[in-house]
Amino acid sequence: MCGFCGFFGTQEEKETILRSMMDTIVHRGPDNEGLYIDDHIALGFRRLSIIGLEDGNQPIHNESGDLTLMFNGEIYNFEVLRDELIALGHVFRTGTDSEVVLHGYEEYGPDILEKLRGMFAFVIWNHKEKSLFGARDFFGIKPLYYTQINGNFLFGSEIKSFLPHPDFVKELNVDALESYLSFQYSSLPETFFKGVFRLPPAHFFFYKKGNLEIHRYWEPVFSPEEHSLEEWVDQIDEVMQDSIETHKVSDVEVGSF
Repeated sequence: MCGFCGFFGTQEEKETILRSMMDTIVHRGPDNEGLYIDDHIALGFRRLSIIGLEDGNQPIHNESGDLTLMFNGEIYNFEVLRDELIALGHVFRTGTDSEVVLHGYEEYGPDILEKLRGMFAFVIWNHKEKSLFGARDFFGIKPLYYTQINGNFLFGSEIKSFLPHPDFVKELNVDALESYLSFQYSSLPETFFKGVFRLPPAHFFFYKKGNLEIHRYWEPVFSPEEHSLEEWVDQIDEVMQDSIETHKVSDVEVGSF
């Protein structure tokens, strides 16, 4: 479980603000911290090492330095995608799944999302276009929140990372509270904090020059099929074994419960 946070803005004390934001999510990544700051954006990352223990620190950059990535999650088919991207001429500096996402975006743009098998939330800063791309996995296993306030765009793995930002004001969102009290969960993209939203599962966003665009990149398709009970058992068993084997990719010990 890693975590990241960041913001657009022109604050003079960007590093001080960013480090305060990062301190609120230290529990998500006790192994390492990293940050990137320029005139437009501040990116902060807390890392829990699972793959690429020695060379997987973030934020991570592509060969030309045009793109910078912060990634939380795991990509189970990253080795196959890595070989594919190397064949296309991409040069890797680490053995991490996160760098595969970065080069995959460089090669395919948002279409890389359809190739990923895993759980993830990430953002990519485009230095040339001064734009931010962010995405969340198919089922929303990994979190990604955002808010716009006073010309600033804040984003992160947890809402609490927004609290130290000087422009963020804590205000209860009554609509989200009503939904929670009715259904015991919030069915809205809104959160309990007014003006703070969760990026929905299977969605990505573009943020540039104060404009935010959100798009859906995948939705499940249900095709009715008729099989005997034994056939369904065999199919489910095959899928479960494949899923478990795929999830075992790691550079640390794997356990089960």
